[in-house]
Amino acid sequence: MPDRSILCCVVGPTAAGKSALAMALAERHGLAIVSADSRQVYRGFDIGTAKPSSSDRGRVPHYGIDVVEPTERNSAHRWAEAAEGWIAAATRAGTPPLVVGGTGLYVRTLVQPLDAVPPLDASRRAALAPWLATLSRSDLVRWCQRLDPQRAHLGRTQLSRAVETALLTGERLSTALGQAASPLREVRYLLVDPGAVLATRIERRVQEMLAAGFLEEVARLQRGLPAEAPAWNASGYGVLREHLAGLRTRRDAVERVIIETRQYAKRQRTWFRHQLPAATVTHVDPTSPDALAVAEAWWMAARSSTNGETG
Repeated sequence: MPDRSILCCVVGPTAAGKSALAMALAERHGLAIVSADSRQVYRGFDIGTAKPSSSDRGRVPHYGIDVVEPTERNSAHRWAEAAEGWIAAATRAGTPPLVVGGTGLYVRTLVQPLDAVPPLDASRRAALAPWLATLSRSDLVRWCQRLDPQRAHLGRTQLSRAVETALLTGERLSTALGQAASPLREVRYLLVDPGAVLATRIERRVQEMLAAGFLEEVARLQRGLPAEAPAWNASGYGVLREHLAGLRTRRDAVERVIIETRQYAKRQRTWFRHQLPAATVTHVDPTSPDALAVAEAWWMAARSSTNGETG
């Protein structure tokens, strides 16, 4: 069983400023960062997933980055199992863990057991996978609106899982998740969101990624990876592959990457708004002058509660 100390999670939409705030907090208090990012797990997908720099990783221990081959299919359950080990390792090393990321389902699976989720027959799932792969996100949304409407606002991976669960088991995944057992541990969330300026931050980040070699990274990865590798689902990679294939102009591709990233951020915001218990959430605007002070007060309050319960 995992330990019963309070787990601290820094969450929020992409480009919100989670990583910078978490780094500042980690450096001040000697923490380790456990990445809860479904894209940063893949080796080689670096610039387009905004992985922490080698300098950042040298200053603060990081777990959960570069742990999956691009051709492997990862899952929230697999990540959560691994994260338990990373959290334990960080604790043993004397660097308290800080879970940081925007993949809400990863965090939820770590905090909330999913025993109620109906199991999927592996052979039937494999037979269904090629058909699911042919569907656009809008097609998946339409299927999900009919089969499991509560999950129709989510991203492609979650939409696919909801559709296949309904088709293969006759049960709604949203219903199963709602019946999950009691949380494994107590948790406190620091929800990082800069508000209306997020759209501008996303555009700036995409331009910075391109300047850092995002397009060149995609070209390099294409030379060694099959087109169906799961890691290609990360935002922006598919669009830049279309540009390299001559199907989009550079200008159109850049605009599309920005739009896709903003849509992803919108889905993240929706998830965090509806899935996190309000009593466990502290909101912070990373552009505010007192953002780090708010983060530190949040961290110290959680640690005080943990010490009070276990001391």
